[in-house]
Parts: sequence; structure tokens; C-alpha cells
Amino acid sequence: MLIALGVALSVDAQTLRNSSNSTIGSISSSGDVRNSSNSLVGKISSNGDVRDASNRLIGKIDGSTIRNASNSTIGYVESDGTVRNSSNSTIGKISDDGTVRNASNATIGYARGVPKKQAALVFFFNLFNM
Repeated sequence: MLIALGVALSVDAQTLRNSSNSTIGSISSSGDVRNSSNSLVGKISSNGDVRDASNRLIGKIDGSTIRNASNSTIGYVESDGTVRNSSNSTIGKISDDGTVRNASNATIGYARGVPKKQAALVFFFNLFNM
């Protein structure tokens, strides 16, 4: 029973990888964010709250807007995966296949199966220590 549970948990999480395809962490369908050592570094709640491992509010996904703990806008994620900073400048894009590119179109990572807004929290807004 315990072995089956461990397998189910690993299948449930989507892996985050850097540009070298090395694992930097994962995000589960329940919103748990883990680093490459599988330590919990945060949680993304279904209501958009983004919390650190100590359950402190560190941000919020509010529609297409990404906010910090002070409720200030730090960026946006458009439906096509374009990521913009608070000045509305494009800082990157997350493709439908999960490829994460910076503003220069260089691949900086992969987040296959991870919702674009959640991937943006890791790759562009650095809300978690990965």
C-alpha cells in the first residue's frame, strides 16, 4: 500500500527542469511546490494564494495578474503564455508544450504539464527557492 502511494504521488507531480534538462523541482496537481531534493518549498492554492513552506503568503495569482505579498502587481501571464513584468514589458513566454523562454527567446527551462501561471511563479517571478 505504501509503495503504491509513493508511485501515485510521483505521477501526480509535474517536473520543472532548467535549460540543461536537470530537475529543479516539481508542482503537484494539489499545488505543492517541491525543490530538486523533494523538500516542500511552497504551495499554490486553488484560490490563487501562493505560500512559502512556512505557510506565509508570498504572492497571489489573480486572473492574469501576479501579485507579491504586499498585493503589488509584479507581472502578468497572458493566455498565450506571454509573461510580462509590472511595466508591461515582455520578459518571456511559456509555450503550450511547457518550454520556457526568456525575452531573448533563449530556452531557460521546461514545465511540461504545469499551468503557465504556476510555471511563471518559478521561472520569472522567483517566488520559491528552487
